[in-house]
Amino acid sequence: MKAWVHHEPGMPDCLRLEERPRPTPGREEVLIKNRAVGINPVDWKFVEWGHPDWEWPHIPGVDGAGEVVETGEGAGHIRIGARVAYHNDLMKPGSFAEYTAVPVRALIPLPDGLSYSAGAAIPCPGLTAIQAIEKVPALEGAHVLIIGASGAVGGALLQLARGRGWIVHAVCSASQAGRVRELGAATTTDYRREGWRESFAERNMEQPLFAVFDTVSGDHAAGLAPLVAANGHLVCIQDRQERAPLPAFTTTISLHEVGLNAMHHFGDKAQWGRLMSAGARIAADAVTGRFDPQLVEVVKFTELGEALMRQKQGPNPGKRIVTL
Repeated sequence: MKAWVHHEPGMPDCLRLEERPRPTPGREEVLIKNRAVGINPVDWKFVEWGHPDWEWPHIPGVDGAGEVVETGEGAGHIRIGARVAYHNDLMKPGSFAEYTAVPVRALIPLPDGLSYSAGAAIPCPGLTAIQAIEKVPALEGAHVLIIGASGAVGGALLQLARGRGWIVHAVCSASQAGRVRELGAATTTDYRREGWRESFAERNMEQPLFAVFDTVSGDHAAGLAPLVAANGHLVCIQDRQERAPLPAFTTTISLHEVGLNAMHHFGDKAQWGRLMSAGARIAADAVTGRFDPQLVEVVKFTELGEALMRQKQGPNPGKRIVTL
């Protein structure tokens, strides 16, 4: 098969399109013939960083969509020809290839009316957003703040939050404000505007923020902790809080970290089942138009390396997809 590989850590332009052995699915795995591949920030980051558990050359990529063409022992009821999307383990050979071996538990069934491109846009941002939103109790009418709402994860989270009946305030670039409002934001704030944190802090007594979701970094999230109402929630999607960002016994907020790839190593079958069911609901909503997969770019497989470089350089107002 053809696959994009790198022989050592480096910039995205170190990837090369090469011939590699077609994988064989192991126990409780299936082989997917990829029809579309999703590109995520974690892809270029790990291309640069590498990982000590990888075998070289390594095939990157975690998101894909396609057809089941072979099943391994213990694959259960999965049928040949099934249309699926998936999130693969970062430690394993990935989706930047014509074929990928994927654990059965990580498959999202795709409805017939959904394109593979839209399907490949769901796993990483959609499942991350599901994990993030489930950290917070479902309080109807709560006001929440999402930082980075114009990105793929932020946009998915925004749509799920609106589905919960939350009033969403979005922080994003001014150029994406219109699109973010179309996704359901009640208000948008330019992250470059000076004093926007102070503005939210001033109105917090009358309009408290039940939850703040940050997609930037642990340090950035720590600076947002004073905006969270008493007994509210600070959800750190990028990185985590290594120490309490506020003095003890003040607003007593709850701190949450989100790690989708950690599920491959620590999640049990029941947790995976619930997560994939939630992913299937997103896929069904994408068919009816209730969920926007936020496709910003769709290119050919031969252009994957260039698309990954654009992902690194940004901006990324949505999801970049590669088709096979």
